[in-house]
Amino acid sequence: MGTGKLLEVRLERDRGGVLEFVLRTPGVGPALALVVAIVVFSLTTSTFLAMDNLSLVAEQSLVVATMALGQTLVILTAGIDLANAATTVLATLLMSKLALSEGAGFGALIAGFALAAAIGGIAGTLVTRVKLPPFIVTLGLLTIVTAVGRIYSRGQSVRVTDPVLGFLGTRQFLFGRIEITYGMPLALGMFVLIWYALTRTAWGRHVYAIGNEPEAARLSGIHVPRTVLSVYLLAGLVYGVAAWQALGRVPNADPNAYQTGNLDSITAVVLGGTSLFGGRGSVFGTLVGALIVAVLRSGLTQAGIDDLYQDVATGVLVIAAVAVDRFSRTTRQR
Repeated sequence: MGTGKLLEVRLERDRGGVLEFVLRTPGVGPALALVVAIVVFSLTTSTFLAMDNLSLVAEQSLVVATMALGQTLVILTAGIDLANAATTVLATLLMSKLALSEGAGFGALIAGFALAAAIGGIAGTLVTRVKLPPFIVTLGLLTIVTAVGRIYSRGQSVRVTDPVLGFLGTRQFLFGRIEITYGMPLALGMFVLIWYALTRTAWGRHVYAIGNEPEAARLSGIHVPRTVLSVYLLAGLVYGVAAWQALGRVPNADPNAYQTGNLDSITAVVLGGTSLFGGRGSVFGTLVGALIVAVLRSGLTQAGIDDLYQDVATGVLVIAAVAVDRFSRTTRQR
């Protein structure tokens, strides 16, 4: 075999190694996609890289990213949560109405967290004890929680003036020029804490094991129902924080808000490299996925692309991400 042929074979092998590395490492592909999107929009628009716009993109991704964090936990167990946005909205309504009393903001905040966690607990109980499919359970809860929210609010939005509920929307300047809100470091801190729990604790290893093969996890001594229930409870609590983030961003609790929030959160999870089949993925990939969605919408808006075409582009990305996940799982099984 000649030198040229050897070089060609080596290059082909190296390319295969790079592709295999990208497929086997959930966060690499989404990170590359985010970088590519930022580069493309910075070259095609004149305002995308402006500091104000980048800050706005980060702020716009906060609520969906937080909901997607809870969604990631559920999907890692091979489940899905279609009621996460409805839970978030109901929590905002409860917080805002309770806070109408003078000085009741902190109590209202705790009540909202408790409500969201309780809804997560109901979903987890139905999945683990009654053995109902997560899709059916959360689809039913989506309808119920949405209806309860509209009944409770009588279809009217509630203006939020309590400083505790609006705290996460407080703006500060980092290094004197980068505008951030208190909600940004809180969201980042939550991602770090849950990343640590998933990657550095026995509980996290159990979550991944259940998502990969629940029966094998049970035979290895993992208490599957208890672990799955804890996942739904924690996810519900995260949705409560998303409600707080939402009130900080827009001080108005609207029963019709975030109607596509469940789909947006699933989109962020899938784009972030987490497998819909469970057992594979990372929370930081989800954060990148949420940023991809925000960057895509911001860039396309600045480029003058209609919202409907933006939805088409997002849908194509989701299908492509799932196809890549399916291909990577097949590659690993060979």
